[in-house]
Amino acid sequence: MKVKKNPKADLNRNSGLYFVMGLAIVLFVTWRALEYKTFDSVQEEIVMLVDAESLDEDVPQTEMIRTTPPPPPPAAPEVIEVIEDTEEVEETIIESTEISQDTEIASVNLDASDIDVEEEEEDIEVPFAVIEEIPVFPGCEGLTTADQRECFNKKMQEHVQKNFMYPETAEELGIEGRVFVQFVIDRDGKITKIRSRGPDPSLEKEAQRIIAALPQMIPGRQRNRNVSVPYSIPINFKLM
Repeated sequence: MKVKKNPKADLNRNSGLYFVMGLAIVLFVTWRALEYKTFDSVQEEIVMLVDAESLDEDVPQTEMIRTTPPPPPPAAPEVIEVIEDTEEVEETIIESTEISQDTEIASVNLDASDIDVEEEEEDIEVPFAVIEEIPVFPGCEGLTTADQRECFNKKMQEHVQKNFMYPETAEELGIEGRVFVQFVIDRDGKITKIRSRGPDPSLEKEAQRIIAALPQMIPGRQRNRNVSVPYSIPINFKLM
């Protein structure tokens, strides 16, 4: 059986015509695109005319201050008179104080007995444990060396207990501990160079106050001369 086609249903019948028409349209559009021209827009410049008379400003009038010119300098005298100096001036001769080889120096005979030599006492510190004669606490006079040491320590403890006051600040804060105090009994028997070290500044200050209240003592002696004696003592601060 042979297949029959309708000639009107053939799709390739007018394809050549359609191709030519499309090509013509594309060429026309391309030509118009190439021929298309653009022009810059014309901007109108607006010139504003300003009246020159309106620009005049009112300038305030100022008054010129005229000052009086300074007076001219004094004119030099026409004739200069020369005055002769007739007064005689005495010249002062300054003698040289330098010594030359020809200067004689008066000889002075000095005797050794005419020279006073002052011996400056040196402040020597001797430890309390090795000093020959320890400082004597008031009330310990006339005892032997061993008894004086025992009396000194006893009097020192009694003095601390008598003058002891617990600092209020440390008591409120519950601060307690041991304060080590160092001081020096000088050649005159006075208490000097007090230093303290402890757990709180208030306790250190109180320990220094107690030691500063010590009475003046008989100074310690080493080789028949007064010497300074360092001493240290611990003070316990304990709340009951």
